[in-house]
Amino acid sequence: MRKLVYTYGVSLDGYMNDRDGGIGWTTPDDELHQFHNDRFRELEISLHGRRMYELMADHWPHVPEDAPPIERDFAELWTSKPKVVFSRTLTEVHWNSTLVRENAVEEVRALKAGGDGVMEVGGANLAATLLPHGLIDEYQLFVSPILLGGGTPMFPPLDKHIPLRLAETRHFSTAVLLRYLAD
Repeated sequence: MRKLVYTYGVSLDGYMNDRDGGIGWTTPDDELHQFHNDRFRELEISLHGRRMYELMADHWPHVPEDAPPIERDFAELWTSKPKVVFSRTLTEVHWNSTLVRENAVEEVRALKAGGDGVMEVGGANLAATLLPHGLIDEYQLFVSPILLGGGTPMFPPLDKHIPLRLAETRHFSTAVLLRYLAD
C-alpha cells in the first residue's frame, strides 16, 4: 500500500500562508531546497488541491533558463511528476496531471491501494478532507521562524485527537523539519 505524506512549510504559529495568501516567508536556502528536490524526486505521485495546483502551475513550468540550477531541477521534477488534482471548479489540468472532480476520499483510498510507493498531499483543504478518514500516514512540517498572526492554518479543527509519533527532527538555516508518523 502506498504511503501518504502531508508536507508543508508552516509558520511557528501554525499557518501555511499569511493573511493575504502570501508564502514569500517560506523561501528555502539551498540546503533545504535541495532536500525538497531530493524528497520530491522519490515521490511516486503528488496530490494537489486546486489552490496548490494553481500556485505551482503559475510558477514552476515558467522558471527561466537562467534561474539557479536547483530551481530548474525542481521545475523539471514538478512538471514531469505524475499529479492528481482535486477540484470541482477546474476544467483542465496540465503537466502530467489528472483531474478528479468528486469523491476525493475514495480516489485517495484507491491510489493508496494501487501501489507501494510514496505520495504526498499538498494543500490545507485537500489534507483537511483526508485527515478525518485516517488516510495520512506521515506529517512533515517545515517550521519557519516567523509568527504570522493569521492566515490558513495547516490543520483544520478536528472532532477527535489524532495521535502521532515523532520520527525525526532536522535543522536547516531557514526552517526546522518535524516529521511525525500516524499511530
